[in-house]
Amino acid sequence: MLRLCSRGLVGTVKPYQLVKPGPVTLVTGRNLMKQNELPRQPVPPLRQTCELYLRALEPVVEPDELKRTKDLVEEFQKAGGVGERLQRNLEQRADCMDNWLTEGYVKAVYLDLRKPLVIFSNATLILSPVADRDTDLGQTRCAAKVIAGNLDVKALLDSECVFYSGTLPVEYMGGKQLCMKQCEQLMSACQVPGLKSDSLVFYSKSVNPPKHIIVVHNCQFFKLDVYNSDGTRLTVDQLCVQLDRIRNSSKQSDVEPVGILTTQNRDTWSKTYSNLIKDETNRQSVSTIESSIFTVCLDGPMPPVSNDKYHQMLHGGGSQWNSGNRWFDKSLQVICGEDGTCGLNQSHAVIDGTSMMAFTNQLVTIMKKPEVMQSPSEPLPMPQKLHFNITPEIQKDIDEAKQHLDILTQNLDLSVSVFKHFGKNVLKVLKLSADAFVQMATQLAYYRIHHQCCPTEEAVCLRRFKLGRITAINSNTRTSVAFVKAFDDPQKQNSEKVNLMKKAMEEHVGNAKMASRGQAIITHLFMLKALAAEENISIPGIFTDSSFFKVFDFKLVTSQVTSKVGCTPFMASEDFNAYSMCYSTFNEQFGFTVFYLHDSKTCTNNKAANLLRAVEDAMLDMRTLLENDITLECF
Repeated sequence: MLRLCSRGLVGTVKPYQLVKPGPVTLVTGRNLMKQNELPRQPVPPLRQTCELYLRALEPVVEPDELKRTKDLVEEFQKAGGVGERLQRNLEQRADCMDNWLTEGYVKAVYLDLRKPLVIFSNATLILSPVADRDTDLGQTRCAAKVIAGNLDVKALLDSECVFYSGTLPVEYMGGKQLCMKQCEQLMSACQVPGLKSDSLVFYSKSVNPPKHIIVVHNCQFFKLDVYNSDGTRLTVDQLCVQLDRIRNSSKQSDVEPVGILTTQNRDTWSKTYSNLIKDETNRQSVSTIESSIFTVCLDGPMPPVSNDKYHQMLHGGGSQWNSGNRWFDKSLQVICGEDGTCGLNQSHAVIDGTSMMAFTNQLVTIMKKPEVMQSPSEPLPMPQKLHFNITPEIQKDIDEAKQHLDILTQNLDLSVSVFKHFGKNVLKVLKLSADAFVQMATQLAYYRIHHQCCPTEEAVCLRRFKLGRITAINSNTRTSVAFVKAFDDPQKQNSEKVNLMKKAMEEHVGNAKMASRGQAIITHLFMLKALAAEENISIPGIFTDSSFFKVFDFKLVTSQVTSKVGCTPFMASEDFNAYSMCYSTFNEQFGFTVFYLHDSKTCTNNKAANLLRAVEDAMLDMRTLLENDITLECF
């Protein structure tokens, strides 16, 4: 949320998804000062990656195709061959870089992505309730609390802040310190469109870091300074005053939604962007938006559809609703519904799922603290309204963006469920990994629906390394295929099915642990292929082979992201006609969000709901099998 590097591997770029976290603990400290204590990410051995790659191919390709691929792999890794040369160059690069993967990964997976940021790349979450929604000022008050909370988290991150100075708690996973750099980059950043590739701009490191946010209401943009002259942030009451001023100054609802231009294909938006900023007024307005700390979207009504809050946080509901009340290029958007429901829409180019959970956990903790009453200070200046001059050409681009966005939103299939039959506590008693259990249930569910297995991506965190982001594993393995094919076979004994389930889960857990230690094959192969292109080496046959395309053609993309503070994280589809599933594991239940993005030719409803229902049925069936099997004690 990514299909990870898979499309970068085979020629087209795909975005990473939210990340599987695992148990995380917090330790108070100066997180950015601890960065140098983190180890560098290792480069996996070439022969190991090649062996694991061939193993990953076995459940995907036919025997004759596998034989041909084995020959290509042997040629690639032979002594003195091109594989050894690329491996040596990668190891040399790793010796002189903080992280050999991250820079190239961000460019290839996010900045070179030409699909829209909305739906295909940006991730989102719904915050736990932060204010009384029954009052007339519910939206304003909620927005003010979230703004204040974000500014307080920013203070924890800012090295120049004399009050806090980098004191966001450091996270640990499995006893290993995690990199917190992504949290530092979330504020005051923007992804600027460009032809063929975008660029990231981090304004917090400028000579004069921004002191303003952008507030959008009825598709009209306002600059709001959020600090008093003494450097203190505005109080919640002060923010409420300023937000009400903005609402009263933007009651007109028929303004052209310039923000909807940011929902377009990146090359299309880049061309429009260049035309838009030729006008000096437009250039100044765009610059003010891009350099803001973050954007706050005060939304109007949403269409009466199921799971409307998920659609609202993800894309705004369509051009007739709130999709133009956005600037999707911003690294962080705070979205506030009419009823006070709030959420965040964030750039995947800047931050991954586990880092976003660290940020959000701190945000919600701060917002739940009692408000500190402060006496009124200096008079507040009026927020500054930003203006745009819309030429006929820009108007045409706006109309096209509306049409394109509406097609996307209409073809997005979404299903949400809370599985309350049991949670990870039951699986702990059975000595099973909750994550592996869900993954095998998902494999079984897909097989029951489609009568075949498919390459399935699960994201894995790499933040134990300096500047680490994420990698991925393929949940579709030899053992998982054997398990799902045997599960509904009446000729198989229950004991055999349990044994196959155990083997599949063990392999999955082993693959995930290996990937978390920096040994994943997909990112290693991605960089070797990228180095071949960078050095003008003829692309090795291993990377042009049909097997290479098949094993990384993920039809199902999964991520486990669990919030400790009641937030609901999720991501949408990365491609047409493919599933995307985000799930959370709790002691007594599981949470699921499934997306399926149809293309206009194959649009049929309920694919997301059908998969989700099949996953829940598979989980129940697997538990029943385990509880009925007499060999359960072997676990």
